Amino acid sequence: MGCHWKGTQGGAENVEYKYDKGAICLHAFSDLSHISPATFIFLLKECYIYGTHKATRKFRILQQHVLRALHNAPLPGPFTFVVRCLYVIPLLGQTYAEGFSHMLISCLRHFKALESVQKDFSDAKQLAARLVLDILASSVIHEERILIKLLETFDIELKDIAYKICGSELNDGDIDKTKSYMEHCIYGFIESQSYMTAVTLLERFSIHLSGESFLVKLIESSEFKAAEKWATFMGKPMTCSLVQKYLDIKMLKDAYELVKGNNLMQEFPDVNHLYKESLLKKLAEKGCWDIAELRTKKDKKLLEYLVYLAMEAGYMEKVDELCQRYSLEGFVNSLVPEEVCSGTDYLDTKKLVLEDIIWVDEIHGLLTATKYIEGCKIVGIDCEWKPNYEKGSQPSKVSIMQIASEKKAFIFDLIRLYEDEPKALDSCFRRILCSSKILKLGYNLQCDLHQLSHSYGDLECFSSYQMLLDIQKLFKEPSGGLSGLAKKILGAGLNKTRRNSNWEQRPLSQNQKEYAALDAVVLVHIFHCVRGHPHFSGEGSKVGWKSHIVSRMSNTRRI
Repeated sequence: MGCHWKGTQGGAENVEYKYDKGAICLHAFSDLSHISPATFIFLLKECYIYGTHKATRKFRILQQHVLRALHNAPLPGPFTFVVRCLYVIPLLGQTYAEGFSHMLISCLRHFKALESVQKDFSDAKQLAARLVLDILASSVIHEERILIKLLETFDIELKDIAYKICGSELNDGDIDKTKSYMEHCIYGFIESQSYMTAVTLLERFSIHLSGESFLVKLIESSEFKAAEKWATFMGKPMTCSLVQKYLDIKMLKDAYELVKGNNLMQEFPDVNHLYKESLLKKLAEKGCWDIAELRTKKDKKLLEYLVYLAMEAGYMEKVDELCQRYSLEGFVNSLVPEEVCSGTDYLDTKKLVLEDIIWVDEIHGLLTATKYIEGCKIVGIDCEWKPNYEKGSQPSKVSIMQIASEKKAFIFDLIRLYEDEPKALDSCFRRILCSSKILKLGYNLQCDLHQLSHSYGDLECFSSYQMLLDIQKLFKEPSGGLSGLAKKILGAGLNKTRRNSNWEQRPLSQNQKEYAALDAVVLVHIFHCVRGHPHFSGEGSKVGWKSHIVSRMSNTRRI
């Protein structure tokens, strides 16, 4: 016998519950005055099991029906009815208990403002306090999050717990006895490493732990949110201690937010500056120099720090640019270059024995470069485009494409070639990309090809390719990008400080050209190092590097 329940309240979609061997008495939801909590919970489970929608949607729609049902005269009232349901729900098992408990308690917030249920709320509060004690004693099994939600929803205080332990007539000794009991429970949560639950109970029942040992324990366990919650509850001295500990372990953002949120700028006047410096350092490490410059807001000290970072990275053209724009030559002259240099050993054109970097922006250079590349068996390919920092905006058009052999790198000015010689550009790149005689290496090159196709959609050359090998796919867990891979294989990484520079400026600086060329030529060197390794060649293993070569030929004209 089928059973249907369709709900439309609140714009919810229709939901249907049915099963073959019997029918759920869903009319009970329209009148709870004669329905026990156990029956109600049984109905909830059956409706959930036999709902025909996916779990999230079923749960959302069921919640709307539960909210409507709780308006329909549950006895003695919705708050008491829900607490009684919470005694029954654990019998359903872990699969349903937390979700259904959360749903029922959440529904009660819609009733708190109703004058007609205030007496029920007051009576239910005592029943909820009894349930809290039963949960703490493990005689009723609920997740800790439900325990906390129960305390918050019914605003249960220490005296409410004391009433259930000691009776209605309380004295100071009864409160102290109850506090001791709660401390014992809290220490149990601490021992089981349920730190946020412990801190929430400490705060709710105004229990103070002496000393900083608990704070240290929270930090060592990386329970930073719990540490902040507890320190704020304990007061200014403990909050200051936490700020200092954040500073000691270089958690500058967390220290800054804690200082700002608790009005501690007078106690920690340098935190704001240190935090901003840390932001600049992160941006510099990503090569986002333009964003970093904007973040300084022309503050002289921050600009000087940015110059220092550029010098440390060896990005001298950025140093000169900043000095000229903000008159910081005096600061630079005060620095000792040997002390600023980070000592990082990067790959360069000399170490890779790159003999020539050739700029290509006209037809003769294009044809000459294409002829040379067609004579190579292996080349590396990479692209660059101007970064676009506006959120939600489209990426800039690909500016240059680098194709390199082991000894020579060509940098193609795609913007200029596309404007002046689009047909020749299309023909030459098709000859390269679609050649079955040239192994073309890239690092996440599929992304570059997608961007190339988006930038120059009317060219056929970027929609087809043969013999393409993504070096990234040869490694299960690549870290640090191409630079990290180069360091792992070749012993030194790439200086990525110019990664997000302006690739549309003409002419490019010599440092930009070298950066671009190295990104392509290093792929060839990495490949030569790993090709003979058994893991990549396939010797003794089922999968070698050849299995990662891909091709894609679109239905376009033949070369």
